[in-house]
Amino acid sequence: HVDLVVVRRGEKVTVDVSVTTEGEAAPETLVTVDSQTLQLLVLATNIPEHVVVSVEGLEAGTQVLASQVELPEGAELVTDGETLVVNVTQQITAEALEAELAEAEAEAGIEHEAPEGETEEGVEGDTAAGGESAPEGKASDES
Repeated sequence: HVDLVVVRRGEKVTVDVSVTTEGEAAPETLVTVDSQTLQLLVLATNIPEHVVVSVEGLEAGTQVLASQVELPEGAELVTDGETLVVNVTQQITAEALEAELAEAEAEAGIEHEAPEGETEEGVEGDTAAGGESAPEGKASDES
């Protein structure tokens, strides 16, 4: 199915245009695109495929709002200018992630089973071998 739309030269239309990022943010940062598209008012004969947001060298804590995005010539922003488009945050380390996960599991009351070899039976067997209780073979020799 194809819809044909007749437009006049100079007529403007409102379109959703995808957001892409380019460049490398500062080391140990994470770049998140919060708004995948921006609404723009553009000439019907000049609709951009995407808008580009440069994240080159951006530090953790940097936020790019819709009003800060460089638009193609002749385009007007329809999306609220305060809309968060790109957010640069500090990358979380594996250790911090594990600690956060363990804390969340503890709050939720989640308990993990002991790994193999550390079951109650394994602990009892270790106690018997440690000399606190006499092994079966030794008890009959001492009588």
